[in-house]
Amino acid sequence: MAFPILFLLFLSMIPLSSAKLNVDYYRQTCPDFEKIVLENIYTKQSASPATAPGILRLFFHDCITDGCDSSILISSNAYNPHAERDADLNLSLSGDAFDVVVRIKNALELACPGVVSCSDILAQATRDLVKMVGGPFYPVRLGRKDSLESDAAKVNASLPVPSMSMDEIMEKFTKKGFNVREMVALTGAHTIGFTHCKEFINRIYNFSSTSDADPLMHPKLVAGLRSVCQNYTQDPSMAAFNDVRSPGKFDNAYYQNVLKGLGLLTSDSILGIDPRTKPLVQLYANDQQAFFNDFAAAMEKLSVFRVKTGNQGEVRTRCDQFNHIPSSA
Repeated sequence: MAFPILFLLFLSMIPLSSAKLNVDYYRQTCPDFEKIVLENIYTKQSASPATAPGILRLFFHDCITDGCDSSILISSNAYNPHAERDADLNLSLSGDAFDVVVRIKNALELACPGVVSCSDILAQATRDLVKMVGGPFYPVRLGRKDSLESDAAKVNASLPVPSMSMDEIMEKFTKKGFNVREMVALTGAHTIGFTHCKEFINRIYNFSSTSDADPLMHPKLVAGLRSVCQNYTQDPSMAAFNDVRSPGKFDNAYYQNVLKGLGLLTSDSILGIDPRTKPLVQLYANDQQAFFNDFAAAMEKLSVFRVKTGNQGEVRTRCDQFNHIPSSA
């Protein structure tokens, strides 16, 4: 009778909330769910190529803070004046990413009112957009509920930032249950999208008393970034692509860049020199399929992180506001 015991032991390792999710959750209640998501992301991505990297970053910021519950979509108001999206680390999140979620939600409310959560929309749209720009497919289990709270104070404690040491960045991930391999794979999201100049300006001007630029950066990259960012103080929207070689395609070029001194952020550069992460960077740089496999597995794990189900949450009518005024208000 060893098998049932082992099976029960396996089941006990799966969080109950994520065990309730399944890929066919809307088959009966909203059969056009997948089609509506795909139609809207295709239209949006075709018009605004920044949508895919934007929603990938939005999804990560939502999930890693307090679980994949769309708490990041809530707008601050008189009853909840400090919502997640208004935390300093979230102010640069893509407007296109928020917009595509709203578009999908509006279409779904017409097709099947009150059925599909904003959390599921965000998870599904992220996977589909990653796939659309060349990334790997991974299954998205559905059935999440939307959060009943959104607190900007939780953001700083959860999100890694580029200026942190590798020890500090690792701690941010390991505290959430993600290992170093998963961390390096998830960082591969930097293969698409861009970063505002203010996030790396310290690396290309007045870096130290002995070097005007960060010696970890390739001199040609430094020169190029100085040209791109020369007026960034007048125009805070100025930015550079994270991957200078193929910024719109989800591939393994990011890791190749890191090893060549073409990492945009300090956190990118140290990923390629720290002995705990460098072997993984080298692996992914040389083997795109290995990266895709690990990224897909890490994203599937992230997508069910601390999800809310049942009466732990709600299905919002609008993604940017709770259905009811929070009881603490």
